Amino acid sequence: MQFPVLIEPVANNGYRASSGPPLSVSADEPTRDDAVRKLQEQVLRRLHAGAEIATVEIATQPAENPWVKYAGMFKDDPDFKDVVEIMAENRRKMNEDPEIP
Repeated sequence: MQFPVLIEPVANNGYRASSGPPLSVSADEPTRDDAVRKLQEQVLRRLHAGAEIATVEIATQPAENPWVKYAGMFKDDPDFKDVVEIMAENRRKMNEDPEIP
């Protein structure tokens, strides 16, 4: 696994190795190699304690509505007009019947 690390000299104190979120660890040591090694140890300690480093895919487009493919599917069906009229008549009957909630 690789991730970016900033290594910089620290005045009168050697070197600092640090990384940004989500790791946010830092190590100040006398030498560059010691600073990097200490930073690696910190990350490994967190990983061994159960932390995970993962990548997540984020869709840049909204998910397609699954019902769109059915829109207008009956527009040329000669029987569909009859079906709509039957449904409307059934709804009228149900609305008039006080026994139906």
